[in-house]
Amino acid sequence: MIHIVTVIGARPQFIKAAAISNVIINKFSDKIKETIVHTGQHYDANMSEVFFSQMSIPPEKYNLKIGSATHGIQTAKIIIEFEKILIKEKPDAVLVYGDTNSTLSGAIAASKLEIPIIHIEAGLRSFTKKVPEEINRVVCDHLSTLLFTPSDQGLANLKNEGIAGRSLESGPISVDNPAVYRCGDVMYDISVFYQKIAKEQSNILVQYSIKETGFILATIHRQDNTNDIDKLLNILKSINSIVVKYNEKVVFPIHPRTRQILNSYFSNSDWVTTEFDKDFLIIDPVSYIDMVKLESASKLVITDSGGVQKEAYFYNKPCIILQNETPWVELLENGSSFIVGSDPKKIINAYNSIIKCYDDFKYPLLYGDGNSSEFIVDLIIRDIEEL
Repeated sequence: MIHIVTVIGARPQFIKAAAISNVIINKFSDKIKETIVHTGQHYDANMSEVFFSQMSIPPEKYNLKIGSATHGIQTAKIIIEFEKILIKEKPDAVLVYGDTNSTLSGAIAASKLEIPIIHIEAGLRSFTKKVPEEINRVVCDHLSTLLFTPSDQGLANLKNEGIAGRSLESGPISVDNPAVYRCGDVMYDISVFYQKIAKEQSNILVQYSIKETGFILATIHRQDNTNDIDKLLNILKSINSIVVKYNEKVVFPIHPRTRQILNSYFSNSDWVTTEFDKDFLIIDPVSYIDMVKLESASKLVITDSGGVQKEAYFYNKPCIILQNETPWVELLENGSSFIVGSDPKKIINAYNSIIKCYDDFKYPLLYGDGNSSEFIVDLIIRDIEEL
């Protein structure tokens, strides 16, 4: 039986892990043993624990409880602790997702111990190394033995970096001769499945007296937006002006770090009500099922989250992206998503463009047919057995 150790630590990774872990349990439990390591990169209960319970992710065997820290400290702590686990568990491979510090740390620790790395969501590039996630993506891809990319663009990016994937003539799979697959997106698999469940089980709209398609969903969590108070205030004031000027309602599940920064900045403890319009609804972080309901019921989405901008697309919602770049270039090419950074004018212009063309947007299937997870697990079994 193949033994893999899976590293997860942030919300999008819990979602991806749910897709893969459930396929392992339901269809391949006789062929794969999975040990889950939760780094604790997301430490708030609604940002992590509730995902395990709601999404039937197997309980983690290890929780490193790393918490928030600078990139260097967070990465170093995970490497140190994860190396101990790998030495103890002796897995056949390490499975990592996406582009977080947990992903980078897991890959570095595994590579130093010569354990094959499986990278799901390989090949994505924003083409700027000023973005910490870009460094994580590139390094992880070049350390991996099995690379699963969700898109044709991801496949092209890997090929341009010399990771073209092995041929029949190039010999057995290895870190120097990696296997590369275009597989679709496991987040799409899970999003389709949980949209139905959210429709039946979530009462978030009733809880906050929100009307279906009568609100904008906003999320802000990235450090380059939250650590710079001017950027953060520019974004929030722009969203608030949309509420006031265009008579919109915004629902903003606030990330714990974002709330902490705003609490420190505003001297008054009632800043939620004094600084923002009553229809700018700031709420605590929500569970995955409630988030799915908010995304699928919203009018449009404003976010700096890579996962949320994709989920917006899955649920046929236009998206304003609060970054200066995105690895999900297909969303921009489709025309339903707009890059604005933290520029107030661009935020307002993007909103106006969306409203003007709202009924003209199309959402073709860009990320597979909803069966990517099974495809991936089947190939993991085949290729790891070959190593």
